[in-house]
Amino acid sequence: MANETQTKAKAGAVIIPVTLFEQNCTLLWCEATRKAVVIDPGGDVPKIQAAIAQSKVNVEKIWLTHGHIDHVGGAAELRDALKVPIEGPHSDDKFLLDNVVSSGARFGMTGVRDFAPDRWLNEGDQVLIGELSFDILHCPGHSPGSVVFFNKEMRFAHVGDVLFNGSVGRTDLPGGSHATLIQSITEKLLPLGDDVGFICGHGAGSSIGQERMTNPFLTGEM
Repeated sequence: MANETQTKAKAGAVIIPVTLFEQNCTLLWCEATRKAVVIDPGGDVPKIQAAIAQSKVNVEKIWLTHGHIDHVGGAAELRDALKVPIEGPHSDDKFLLDNVVSSGARFGMTGVRDFAPDRWLNEGDQVLIGELSFDILHCPGHSPGSVVFFNKEMRFAHVGDVLFNGSVGRTDLPGGSHATLIQSITEKLLPLGDDVGFICGHGAGSSIGQERMTNPFLTGEM
């Protein structure tokens, strides 16, 4: 019986691609409590709400990896609809959250709102959902306030747009720095261990080990 308990999945997740950016909005929950969090609701809020209903979970929080429009466009609307707090990103992305409307206008996104989170996240903080605990890693470079959510027990991370399957986050947007991004990845993410799997902000996920071995931005092949 003890073995069954140990092997039972501790978390569940559904990825909901949203907006024209095909951003991986992630619904993540604790299996033991069915308490859930929505990570990066970039838009298409009705689509997100439908996934929540279908999954039969109780969303208690919204987490943001960073402040770019494709990750936060639906955050204020979803917060109002669910009446839950927003946690993240790091306060260095405040300038992005203060300009969601103007950023959305550049891409024809209407109905978005400027907002502030209920809690800014810093290196070393922890966030909780049900019985799951995630450590916060501040990983600037793609944006100044990008954060990564890491669950040590499950060997799992949500890395936003810091690291991708075969690539890394773009750094040509305001506050971006390629050198800073590579430093964040090599000093914060790679040491987590090759066995750590991750969901990223766009496209398929991967593992730290896979990216260490094959990602051209990390192997020096670029």
